[in-house]
Amino acid sequence: MMERGIQRWVVDISQWNPTQDDFSFTLSLLPLHEHSAITRFVKFEDRKRAVVSRLLQYALVHKVFGIPFDEIIIKRTVEGKPYMETDIVNMEFPNFNFNVSHHGDYVAIASEPLYLVGLDIVSHVTPKNETTLEFVKNFSSYLTSFEWDNIINAGTCNEILGDFYRYWCLKEAFVKAIGAGLGYRLDRLEFHHTNWTNISVHIDGEESKEWRFWLFELAKSHWVSVARGHPKSAVKTYKSTLLLTEFEEEENHLRLPLPNSFVFHTVEQLLPVSSNEVGAVSSKMHNGMKEEERDEFADEQN
Repeated sequence: MMERGIQRWVVDISQWNPTQDDFSFTLSLLPLHEHSAITRFVKFEDRKRAVVSRLLQYALVHKVFGIPFDEIIIKRTVEGKPYMETDIVNMEFPNFNFNVSHHGDYVAIASEPLYLVGLDIVSHVTPKNETTLEFVKNFSSYLTSFEWDNIINAGTCNEILGDFYRYWCLKEAFVKAIGAGLGYRLDRLEFHHTNWTNISVHIDGEESKEWRFWLFELAKSHWVSVARGHPKSAVKTYKSTLLLTEFEEEENHLRLPLPNSFVFHTVEQLLPVSSNEVGAVSSKMHNGMKEEERDEFADEQN
């Protein structure tokens, strides 16, 4: 049954072209406290990424636990790691956690019931105002000498960029998995691989057996990486949200299968299936607002 807690979803937002009313309705399905993180963006494409990122979280929790949208409580640690707050002591999914990422045309989410999960998406973008080497050099302090040598010797400019983006994607997935903030030194991590399979990480020079990594190639020159590791690796603030942080090492990663790829969803598929549930969400949210909050919400819709 624990397999139900392992999900990998992705949305191609270039295929979602909502009217303002459609966008406002989608926004209304989310708790009011989530709105400012979405409406602070000026560009509509950025707002689309932000609202789908939140919608994925609520839809996934709804799918796994069956909790109605308006009863789901998602909070964030001081470092920004999202987690579900619940009064239910659920040992079926003792460390249920999820991670979202968006870049370019894609927004994705991954969840795990027992192990930490981190997720990152990169879009293979060619720099416009500098050479490939100049661009990559901007990030050299985040790479080990081993990684740097592999990148600059990868071949063509396109291959150099590809290797850089993959290393970056893996590093970000690891940091997001443990719940660390921007202060984590990415050069502490050194990734080894065989043609970007059988990926392993050395942390501070020592190979870690507690982590596994996967890279999936999405269409349109996008990559998504998934990091899965032992919950004892979580930073203190995030570890406090987990129920089971110590278990036998030989259990690590062996009992749970992994999806071979991400499942594509449309935004419409993420919405609550019941029209009654949709109505209840919107009604309860609106009725629960103070008058000034309603005015603020109305302003956000315009």
